[in-house]
Amino acid sequence: MIDLLDARERMVERQVARRGVRDARVLDTLREIPRELFVPENLREFAYDDQPLPIAAGQTISQPYVVALMAEAAQIQPGDRVLEVGTGSGYAAAVLARLAARVHTLERHAELVESARSRLASLRLANVEIHLADGPHGWLDAAPYDAILVAAAGPAVTQALKDQLDLGGRLVMPVGERHDRQRLIKVTRTGANHYEEDDLGEVLFVPLVGEQGWAETASDRRPNEGRSFRATRPASTPDLIARAALPLPDPDDPAFAEVFDRFADKRVVLLGEASHGTSDFYRARAAITRRLIERHGFSIVALEADWPDAACLDRKVRARPASADPEPAFQRFPTWMWRNVEVEAFVGWLTAWNAERPMEARAGIYGLDLYNLSASLRAVLDYLDGVDPEAAAVARERYGCLTPWAAAPQAYGRAALSEGYSRCETAVVETLRDLLARRLDYASQDGDDFLDAAANARLVQNAEAYYRAMYHGSAYSWNLRDTHMFETLEAVLGTKGPDAKAVVWAHNSHIGDASQTDMGWSRDELNIGQLCRRRFGDQAALIGLGTHGGTVACATDWDGPMEVKTVNPSRPDSYERLAHDSRVGRFLLDLREGEISPVLRERLLEPRLQRFIGVIYRPDTERWSHYAECRMPGQFDAYVWFDQTRAVTPTTTASGRAGEDDTWPSGL
Repeated sequence: MIDLLDARERMVERQVARRGVRDARVLDTLREIPRELFVPENLREFAYDDQPLPIAAGQTISQPYVVALMAEAAQIQPGDRVLEVGTGSGYAAAVLARLAARVHTLERHAELVESARSRLASLRLANVEIHLADGPHGWLDAAPYDAILVAAAGPAVTQALKDQLDLGGRLVMPVGERHDRQRLIKVTRTGANHYEEDDLGEVLFVPLVGEQGWAETASDRRPNEGRSFRATRPASTPDLIARAALPLPDPDDPAFAEVFDRFADKRVVLLGEASHGTSDFYRARAAITRRLIERHGFSIVALEADWPDAACLDRKVRARPASADPEPAFQRFPTWMWRNVEVEAFVGWLTAWNAERPMEARAGIYGLDLYNLSASLRAVLDYLDGVDPEAAAVARERYGCLTPWAAAPQAYGRAALSEGYSRCETAVVETLRDLLARRLDYASQDGDDFLDAAANARLVQNAEAYYRAMYHGSAYSWNLRDTHMFETLEAVLGTKGPDAKAVVWAHNSHIGDASQTDMGWSRDELNIGQLCRRRFGDQAALIGLGTHGGTVACATDWDGPMEVKTVNPSRPDSYERLAHDSRVGRFLLDLREGEISPVLRERLLEPRLQRFIGVIYRPDTERWSHYAECRMPGQFDAYVWFDQTRAVTPTTTASGRAGEDDTWPSGL
């Protein structure tokens, strides 16, 4: 047996208050009115579900949220006289009767008038009068009214209803097409012939039938069979997403990236991914980046990859001389993250595009991350050997304490906790300081090589701190890593000049604003997206990518072999399920204010779960290991959706050489 009192309380908290209704009198009234009395007996167990329900005469009882939303918008006070158009079962009239001094309510179906009178009488609500009448004309006998609420959509707010408002009176009514787009409108009378109008957002209601409303049709007279209950409530969130979504073709279609021209004026465009092993995400980012480079002057492609590994790609795409005795790039776990055919195709395109341009006009690839300590140590020393042998000798001495750990820096992290390796921290900081102090002299010899060396020196300094910090298990290691990525991006932008523009490829957990997720709420973590917003303001665009299902390249354990796993269907309480239920297979949703309706933005701001798959994916523990709460419109400026996705195709089967702790604690 369902506990209806408990269900009513949960309805108020979850369906109404969490969606933004704040009027305490409205919320308290919904707690008092037994909605189960206003629905057919065989449907009482569903009385507090988040949906309208069928009643007599082929009509429906509106969902509680709609009643609360309209009552709050009407700003009903205890002494007010209220007119309701569309009595239905009498539920909304009962709510209004508790809020106002007097309520007149109109209903065009005689059988509903009688049943509503009986229900209201049982609740001893003597301040309600029900009239059998068409709604568009209102009820002149009791006018003027402090508030008028219309529970059906008309082509416009009728003048008859506006005339029946008292000075300062509020009218709330859905206006628009019969069965499609409608807006909830609030009209306030400010003078004898003056009215102010506010748009409260998109809704979907049954039509207002009668003179000055819609003409009655056969469908208006049919019983409930075959009718959508959705017709008497605001459009569902998936419906609103479907309306706001900009459908996209396949990423390989040249038209895919055109819609992203809206971000062409940004200094930094950050492109995310919901996993590190999904082909669609890589191909989408490649297509968007290609257009931003070709059409809009972007020249920096910054990857969630180590600087020395990405530098190998940069030397290729910009035809720079290869470094002496280079270590093969992307050999560490997880190799498939960058050694895949999707990245290979983008690198091939960028190489060909650059070949037709002078060096100063070529777009480069740069790594932001800090895992590859050994390659960075070697890169700094090799550079100094070439430009300043004496400085190289000093650097070798300073780096001496790190050299034993270079191939397995996670072991240094363990040792540093107990054996006092603070001298390594001092050494790496001094080397970076000396390198930067000589920057003008070195840069005059080779600016690109100096940028490489400086970035690697910064990586050595921050990686040393990272591998020490991560064993403390605090947010400090995450924050150090993302701060390093942001500072590296800033350094590249600074080197390339004030007009330089960058595209960043990283996981959603890095590029979405952490302050709008439980990373920030619960763990005091920040990320590169949050730091970019602080630094660049609206010149930064944060774009997340997501999926409902398909396959993904991943591992089960750290340093484990790559597997192709099936992605679980998204959870019912997730943002991904809302996108899936929109039934638009591939789209861009611009989440910025002014780009989507206030109703949809407000609903999406309600915290929901969002899925994060890194290089590790464990479907059996997915809820706890791969979901976090977020507020999507705060987290991202836009969201790119692929309902079904497939795994990347690796170009190597090597498992890499990294130890089990190399990407701990995040793997993202």
